[in-house]
Amino acid sequence: MALDDDIAILSRAPLFNLLERDALRLVAFASETRNLRAGDVLFRKGDRSDGGYVVSRGAVALDAGEDGAPAAFVAGPGSLVGQAALFTRIARPATATAQEDSAVIRVTPSLMRRVLEEFPAAAAAMQEAMAEELARLTQGLEQVRQKLIAIDGEETPARPPDGE
Repeated sequence: MALDDDIAILSRAPLFNLLERDALRLVAFASETRNLRAGDVLFRKGDRSDGGYVVSRGAVALDAGEDGAPAAFVAGPGSLVGQAALFTRIARPATATAQEDSAVIRVTPSLMRRVLEEFPAAAAAMQEAMAEELARLTQGLEQVRQKLIAIDGEETPARPPDGE
């Protein structure tokens, strides 16, 4: 794939869409493209991460349960797989398998660190976007917690007063 093609794919991916063209050019130039055949495993649940991946072609299924059920999420072109792995080495929470012939662009934490150091405005934009995402997640979890409290409150039998 040509450098301009990689830049176009990266510019559609979450977080990378916040980067200016020169930053995208650096990522596209310094990253690695991996081609996968249908059924190839990109990484397994529990593996130590080596970076995040942007799907440039095909489809990559993510399976956290590994129970034979259909994958909970399928990443297509422009999708980011392993956002946290862009910034630090973590244990993979799911297995990623190519559902069809696919290609991914691997971006390592050291490359992301370089990009963020060289493009501080992009670093600030990414930090803000991730903070907003975390706030939405926290709000969603609080709503779930409140619903669970309501359910528990409705299903808990009334206790008799002490001494009865």
